[in-house]
Amino acid sequence: MPSQDEILKAKILVVDDSPDNIDLMLEILRDAGYSNVTATMRPAQVCPLHEEHNYDLILLDLQMPELNGFQVMKGLKEIEHGGYLPVLALTAQPSFKIAALEAGARDFISKPFDLMEVHKRIHNMLEVRLLYKELAQYSRQQQELALHDPLTGLPNRRLLEDRIGHTLQHSARVRGKSAILYLDLDGFKAINDTYGHGYGDDILKLVAERLVSVSRKEDTVARIGGDEFVIVLGNLAGKGDAHEPATKLIEVISEPYFINDLTLQLSTSIGISIYPDDAGTVDALLGAADAALYEAKRAGKNRYCCAQHDMTAAESNLQSHSVTSVV
Repeated sequence: MPSQDEILKAKILVVDDSPDNIDLMLEILRDAGYSNVTATMRPAQVCPLHEEHNYDLILLDLQMPELNGFQVMKGLKEIEHGGYLPVLALTAQPSFKIAALEAGARDFISKPFDLMEVHKRIHNMLEVRLLYKELAQYSRQQQELALHDPLTGLPNRRLLEDRIGHTLQHSARVRGKSAILYLDLDGFKAINDTYGHGYGDDILKLVAERLVSVSRKEDTVARIGGDEFVIVLGNLAGKGDAHEPATKLIEVISEPYFINDLTLQLSTSIGISIYPDDAGTVDALLGAADAALYEAKRAGKNRYCCAQHDMTAAESNLQSHSVTSVV
């Protein structure tokens, strides 16, 4: 639950066409300890102000010139996509109370004000609003965790497949090409077995950082399990555009890793598949890149292999390119 201090620091906007009413409400709020309170007499400003400040509570008079409170709430609904309208309606008309709730207001205060009622309704609404925001934030965090690898923070397979799908759609629209680079670390198991999983985890985090550092901002770098990573390249003019990034990745992975008092070394093997040359779907492209990766391993590791869709024999279905790294 929100603390009392959080409630008193909540962002509040008072909206009324009467200067006397605004002065009275501001005095009530400040005397109660609320420290982040602003006001406007122009209802047309409410939506732009809420978009900018994301108020926790809007005390809204229903009877105003130019725009009335009901029209303001209609505009606020377009901003509050989550469905929670933080509006406490102010009205001297008993018939407006139910109409205000039906229009989206969460509660109402009758004019003339009853001080005890004002304090209680404002406090209760803020408590609910802040709790709602906490739950929404928690939901966003859980969604992020569901889509990202907890060790490296990179996209996981679920998010990766979605990103590949979007990349393929874009390539199809512009009649371009895209590539899948499927990486596996050579020698990682030996490090894990010899020095323990703590060192292995440190290696994986450092590898993730290096992969991101040599990739373009628009590329997707994902970890899909164990020591396997996938990089999605979009906006390629031809198949050869994937070769230079693959070489760069092999070189950066081969650089030494300094962990505690140890200097560790490993390399990477990469399989490459190209859209639309090698396959036209997410699963098929990943499968082609995985097969190319296997061939890179079989051909001696520390190299990349490219799937060749126009060849049929297993031995000639891939082209292998080794990389000599200078350490």
